[in-house]
Amino acid sequence: VQLVESGGDLVQAGGSLRLSCAASGFTFDDYTVGWYRQAPGKEREGVSCISNSDGSTYYADSVKGRFTISSDSAKNTVYLHMNSLKAEDTAIYYCAAVLGLQLGLPGTYDMDFWGKGTLVIVSS
Repeated sequence: VQLVESGGDLVQAGGSLRLSCAASGFTFDDYTVGWYRQAPGKEREGVSCISNSDGSTYYADSVKGRFTISSDSAKNTVYLHMNSLKAEDTAIYYCAAVLGLQLGLPGTYDMDFWGKGTLVIVSS
């Protein structure tokens, strides 16, 4: 099983980024894939997730209206489109996967597999 994130970068406040999570080694459509982030000195928190079985999505309140999660089953890839970025969005962003349909954004301890992360820095 492998989850590989990419797309992290240094961006100015108000800017946009698209993160990608390429998955392999498991049946993509059976899993919910989520994005989590960890800022310096803070605990890892959930950002958004998408259940590949039915396309349902969930977002943390802090990113609603600014971030959009999407999935491409043909490429086994999940994307996080981030707009109107703020300095407080600065963090390492991790991709994670858990088997089955989830009713809400899973906690970090609920996830089965994790990627190594990609760094997003938003300068103010």
